[in-house]
Amino acid sequence: MAQKAVSSQKMSVFMLAMVNVAIIMNLRGLPMMAKEGMAMIFFLLFTTLIFLLPTSLVSAELATGWPVGGGVYRWVKEAFGGRMGFVAIWLQWIQNVIWYPTILAFAAGALSYLFLNPTLANNKLFNLIVILAVYWGATLMNFRGMKTSGWLTSAGVIGGTIFPGILIIALGIIWWLKGNALQFTLTSHSIFPDFSNFDNISFLAGVILLFAGMEVSAVHALDVKNPKTDYPKSIFLAAAIIVTIFTLSSLSIAAVIPVGQISLTAGIMQGFKDLLQLFGMDWLLPPIGFLVAFGAIGAVTAWIIGPSKGLLVTAKDGDLPPFLAHTNDKGVPTHILFVQGLIVTVVALVYLLMPNVSSAFFLLTALTAILYLIMYIMLFAAAIKLRYSQPDVPRAYEVPGGKAGMWIVSGIGILGAIFAIIVGFFPPSQLTVGSPAFYVTFIIIGIIIFASAPLIIGLFRKPEWVSKKSRR
Repeated sequence: MAQKAVSSQKMSVFMLAMVNVAIIMNLRGLPMMAKEGMAMIFFLLFTTLIFLLPTSLVSAELATGWPVGGGVYRWVKEAFGGRMGFVAIWLQWIQNVIWYPTILAFAAGALSYLFLNPTLANNKLFNLIVILAVYWGATLMNFRGMKTSGWLTSAGVIGGTIFPGILIIALGIIWWLKGNALQFTLTSHSIFPDFSNFDNISFLAGVILLFAGMEVSAVHALDVKNPKTDYPKSIFLAAAIIVTIFTLSSLSIAAVIPVGQISLTAGIMQGFKDLLQLFGMDWLLPPIGFLVAFGAIGAVTAWIIGPSKGLLVTAKDGDLPPFLAHTNDKGVPTHILFVQGLIVTVVALVYLLMPNVSSAFFLLTALTAILYLIMYIMLFAAAIKLRYSQPDVPRAYEVPGGKAGMWIVSGIGILGAIFAIIVGFFPPSQLTVGSPAFYVTFIIIGIIIFASAPLIIGLFRKPEWVSKKSRR
């Protein structure tokens, strides 16, 4: 009887696939892909085969072998020691911190349509005010615990991501069926981008970032009946759903707006505006602007506390000063969230320094992607190392093909990550970024500061930083 009860609580392949879709799918990147026209198909396929699938399969093995102890922190720590484990979880945390100003700029673009003033989407000061007001508001909400913010997150996913995504696909299909010209066919006829210069494919780093985070869902690999077969099935199903929705949604935007006029932050609302005008439904634009912004805000609310709790584990292990190990009576790491907010505030000032909102958006997106990809290289390397250093640890799911299979899958992931990092240093030809030297310098300085910070903190680490509970 107990056996049946446990079995009934297992997740189905479809259910786990939906969990993966909820974690990965976000409307923020649709305008970026739309600016690629037909070439977006290449970017999506490349990202799926070279990054998403290797990440998912390797994370599943690590999650079923070492299910407890902080995710990527535990996995890299087991392979390369505590200091490298701290670096990995730090990179996962800090890239998320830099990500907040980009997703909230997307929310600002949607809100400009709610206020019936689309020009606000390109106003630097308006974007900065929205970013800081929403971020600090969401942070204070999270101080009261996950129950307080949970309703906002759930409603945001359904009303602000799934519904607008399906709606813009439906409107785009009707646009096409009515015989209207598809703008992306006027400027692009091939699914392959121009490889003659890296600045033609620098959006690749941003597209890969859209598929990041599958290591988070890997903790559910043990929640299916047969991890060895069901987990890969759920990954392939989730990848198919994500790629389909991303492709059709992006094509809907690219169908009605010339590539050169697509805003990286307000592109989805530009698409809705043109499509709704065709059907005489302009009155729907403000409500949709609210829903899209609500979805982005819900995503921020969900992510603010999650990665911070991963960093809290390292603080209790003594990798960070005791000040950052503090939690309130709700178990929320308030000091980490406060420091996180200060970093977000400083990073958001980039919107005042760049020529326009879209260029600032992509600059931060590129920096976020590169830092995250460095962490993924560490994750792939840890998976290879653990196949040799701890071969006897039981893994409910293993990357097929033995050690050779692990080398192939992880090797593909590492090479894909390195390639995306390289192209991320090139300012995109599709945007006006001002001085290319400033763009590259900002990326380099950002990597040096944020990637070296955990190593510098480690130099000052003291034994008394370890919490009393950890000592036990």
